[in-house]
Amino acid sequence: MQTSAPFLTLGTRGSPLALAQAHLVQAALAALHDVAPAAIAIKVISTSGDRLKDVPLSEVGGKGLFTKEIEIALFDGAIDVGVHSGKDVETVLPYGLVLPVFLEREDVRDAFVSLRAPNLDHLFRGAKFGTSSIRRAAQMLRYRPDLTIVPFRGNVETRLRKLADGIADATLLAMAGLNRLGHPETATALLDPKNFPPAPAQGAVALQCRAEDSWTQHAIARLDHPATHIAVIAERAMLRELDGSCRTPIGALSEIVDDTLTLTGQILTPDGKQCWETTLSAPTQHAETLGAELGRALRDMAGERFLTLLDH
Repeated sequence: MQTSAPFLTLGTRGSPLALAQAHLVQAALAALHDVAPAAIAIKVISTSGDRLKDVPLSEVGGKGLFTKEIEIALFDGAIDVGVHSGKDVETVLPYGLVLPVFLEREDVRDAFVSLRAPNLDHLFRGAKFGTSSIRRAAQMLRYRPDLTIVPFRGNVETRLRKLADGIADATLLAMAGLNRLGHPETATALLDPKNFPPAPAQGAVALQCRAEDSWTQHAIARLDHPATHIAVIAERAMLRELDGSCRTPIGALSEIVDDTLTLTGQILTPDGKQCWETTLSAPTQHAETLGAELGRALRDMAGERFLTLLDH
């Protein structure tokens, strides 16, 4: 029996969070175009980041590990839209691909998760803190230099099991992910993003498609959330100026009031002993310029030698 072609095909990783985000996009597109959700196909694509489960991302290529295979599927025409966690997308896109849409951002904060302490301040001295994010590790060591950082990758269920097994005494998870998975109660406490700026684009779902595919861009355009788009464009511009990779601890926090965007950027040494932070504001229409300016300011504060040493 012949079946009709899907209205659109989404490409996503196969983790529970990635699938939750893809189903969110599927439902939104189905409602927008008055089609059955099944008409929006979801194609699960295994990425290098999914396969390299026990290796720190900073050692094997960083951000692109979670997007490369999805981008190849876009180029090959196997999918129409790549659905990504915004913080996983490289700052310089492959030629021919664009990010026209960012869904409304979820909670940007990091959640403290522990079976042994109600919050970071009450975590006992010398505790094992599980994370494979060098930003989170640096921020934790800056605030609590007594902690011992242990490698800690995997989906939410895997990390909770590792906590129960005593591999670590506490960890951090993105609150956005917990909310999208329907398990906000997993968070033991929430970190103040002004003191612990999240990763650039954390909490934002990015939709990627071919630059030449104007039909798909038009079909997904109304899912774009303007305030989220403005903030993420600024944060990605800051990251691009810093040549941000998974080897550089970088945090960013955007706030929009009326038509003014205020962006705070932070870079640290991996051991948390040095930290540079600054804040700039500009009209929202100058978001990308603001982000780039902030990135250059942080470079000047830290010095080129700092970033060169991190890169090597």
